[in-house]
Amino acid sequence: MKFDLHTHHDRCGHAKGKIRDYIEAAVAADFSVIGISDHSPFFGSVEDQPMPGIAMARSEFPNYIAEVLQLKAEFAGKIDVLLGVESDYFPEFADIYRKQYSFYDFDYIIGSVHITGGVSIFNRTRWKGLSDQQQIEHKEEYYRLIQESAKSGMFQILGHIDAMKGFYPAFTHIPTPKVDETLKVIGEEGVAIEINTSGKTKDVGGWYPSDDILERALHYGVEVTFGSDSHIPERIGDDWDLVSNRLKEIGFTQWVYYKNKQRQVVAL
Repeated sequence: MKFDLHTHHDRCGHAKGKIRDYIEAAVAADFSVIGISDHSPFFGSVEDQPMPGIAMARSEFPNYIAEVLQLKAEFAGKIDVLLGVESDYFPEFADIYRKQYSFYDFDYIIGSVHITGGVSIFNRTRWKGLSDQQQIEHKEEYYRLIQESAKSGMFQILGHIDAMKGFYPAFTHIPTPKVDETLKVIGEEGVAIEINTSGKTKDVGGWYPSDDILERALHYGVEVTFGSDSHIPERIGDDWDLVSNRLKEIGFTQWVYYKNKQRQVVAL
């Protein structure tokens, strides 16, 4: 069976298409499960939409939930539509986010670190002029936050855990033991990581995370799942078969998805 847990739509301001478009694309591609997981509002602000073009408005969140549940009922018997959300992880606002999510029955929540030191991980200029030591510090701060997110208990899945390489491919080769330390924590916490195929749309190409991280994730007993991170319906399930085959080559025998926050195992 095929599943894709990471999708967006036009509410976030930087994706195209309606939720229905993504579900219909998944049906056409013969997927059994499609997870809807648009960017959560920025709950750290009292403003309705302090980050237009990045995340949906707070006032839209209930409408988002209601639409997914309505489509879940409409498409029952054709495809299993899951209610998810991609949540930023901000330690200082974690309790606020946790409370907001407690009002809804999510099938899963993806925790992603998109900002460190007040700067987007995708900011092409953040690496300019940094010494080798400063680059290590930036990378280690990123993985420190990912570790915290794994320990927070808020998430079933961690999103694109090496996406900082997206517009800076040299990121992969910045030396630090923090990556292995983080994988060990993730394995101990029982949180899954996604193979996210949207890296192919960035300068780095390929997927998140890299093969060497996946090999070490297997060593540390980390579960894996699949997410295209589609921002257009046409990318639903992108590279599914290639990812499946690569995971088997690495040594994985199964991957997982989540329904009612319960782990569902799918053999590879």
